[in-house]
Amino acid sequence: MTFDDELRLALNERQEAYRYRQRSLVSSPQGARVDLDGQSYLAFCSNDYLGLANHPKVIGALQEASQHSGVGSGASHLVYGHTQYHHHLEEQIAQFTGRERALLFSTGYMANMGVIAALTDRCDTVYEDRLNHASLIDAGQLSRAQVKRYRHNDLAQLESLLQQDSNRRKLIVVDGVFSMDGDLAPLPELAALCERYSAQLMVDDAHGFGVLGEHGGGCAEHFALSQEQLPILMGTLGKSFGTFGAFVAGSEALIETLIQFSRTYIYTTALPPAVAAATQASLSLLQTDTARREHLHHVIGYFCRNANAHGLPLMVSHTPIQPIVLGSDETLMQVANALKAQGILVGAIRPPTVPEGTARLRITLNANHTQADIDVLLTALIAAVNHYKKHEQG
Repeated sequence: MTFDDELRLALNERQEAYRYRQRSLVSSPQGARVDLDGQSYLAFCSNDYLGLANHPKVIGALQEASQHSGVGSGASHLVYGHTQYHHHLEEQIAQFTGRERALLFSTGYMANMGVIAALTDRCDTVYEDRLNHASLIDAGQLSRAQVKRYRHNDLAQLESLLQQDSNRRKLIVVDGVFSMDGDLAPLPELAALCERYSAQLMVDDAHGFGVLGEHGGGCAEHFALSQEQLPILMGTLGKSFGTFGAFVAGSEALIETLIQFSRTYIYTTALPPAVAAATQASLSLLQTDTARREHLHHVIGYFCRNANAHGLPLMVSHTPIQPIVLGSDETLMQVANALKAQGILVGAIRPPTVPEGTARLRITLNANHTQADIDVLLTALIAAVNHYKKHEQG
């Protein structure tokens, strides 16, 4: 058997299990409707929660900055790729998050990898919720620290593990909003455990910024957690901000430590300056255009009330992430394909992204959706889920 034959065997097995992933070609900007593979769809699978990815002010800021600074940054931040656009954005994010400083990373994955590796060593322990994002799990596994995973939001189990830990540094790492379930981590209780056991709390708030908090400040604002209570705060820029990249916010000492020791910061090219400029514009809109956030929460509430009223297997979530668990991979794909045939796109999430037996539609709502859009989704969704569930049982 050749090397390619071995690869094809694994690919065929994945396809037969209804777990084969395929890319589609998008030919339109992000919005409530997108053009995909030459057809128009009503889309419920984007993380552009506030609808800023195609906002004229964000586009204008990117165009203006690119005229001034070109496209590529040309180097890493520590060589000569750190521009005024990067620097001003870091200052604005620090002010926005209520932290002393902030540091830009090229992606959220790189931020999580870089932070955990820089802050832990063989004599340390990293504690992870079992439903953490893949980047956090990979970061823990690739660090030299001991990794302990606890049941989802199970504070009693986490405390039991902490009581037995005699290592030098204890780092509790968690999603603020869990990306596949849409629920929140109990951050005040986690902060209290950190204080009790001399641990440090790191939160990946990729899905909280822009959505939670009166000013869109995410989980930290939602729970009113100070820098001392939540010392390591990570956020991504490709979701509610509508641009690209990530940041870590915290104390002066934390940020300087990352600049000196975080390999994924030191050894990579800086974000394009124009993207940093576009993010400054989106950050301003995120804070001032409160009508977008208010409308988003109206849409979320409307969807949840009606989905529950019709008995859809909807998980409890008050965020734009609305998962409908169907269990069977085959049933999931049948429902997702039935919706697509009616011009509706939803995320079809299967293991290993989610646990076995919990395949789900991951419906994401955004500020561009209207109540009429939700009605179209609900009508198609109720019919498809009921049809295929009945077929599965019969």
